[in-house]
Amino acid sequence: MNINFENIKETLSKVKPVEVIVLAGVILALGVGYATFKHFRQTASKQIEATSKISFDVFIRGITLTSAENPIKQGDTTFISIRNVPYTDLTVQGVNASRKKVVLPTINTKKVMVVDDVSQANMYDVTVSLSDEAKITKDGAVLGGNKIKIGLPITLEGKNYKFNGTVSDLKVIHNVEDEALNDNNDVQ
Repeated sequence: MNINFENIKETLSKVKPVEVIVLAGVILALGVGYATFKHFRQTASKQIEATSKISFDVFIRGITLTSAENPIKQGDTTFISIRNVPYTDLTVQGVNASRKKVVLPTINTKKVMVVDDVSQANMYDVTVSLSDEAKITKDGAVLGGNKIKIGLPITLEGKNYKFNGTVSDLKVIHNVEDEALNDNNDVQ
């Protein structure tokens, strides 16, 4: 077998670096596709373990309200954005607004008092409870393609307000039908 190295060298000198990169990308994509097809690699749809209802609280610190009533009301809908990505309208399950507090020492005792801070008379901390259907994965609950975890920034927006807050509590609520099905399986 006679190998002509001059012809190989001449052919390789005509190949452009861009062509090599494109060919390597195609080969890599084919390899990933083959690994997925043979179940060596798990896709996102395979990672979802269940769909369940979740309840989460959004804590909004330092809202200045000069009106007599809170613009966020239980039963109203609020549009939420998760990490500045618009998601959907959700019904407000509950609202808890409290004025800013200050800690004061008491005279002749070792106790302290917590009282409303009169220097910030219109400043409130608000906790808003929301719920929605979420995909449950091994890493947690997912809403709108975002993992919902404590500390996640969320924006609440209504007709006359737009507040930025963070998730402060998260609960996965199991469906009653699923629990009844599990109870029936335990009996058998």
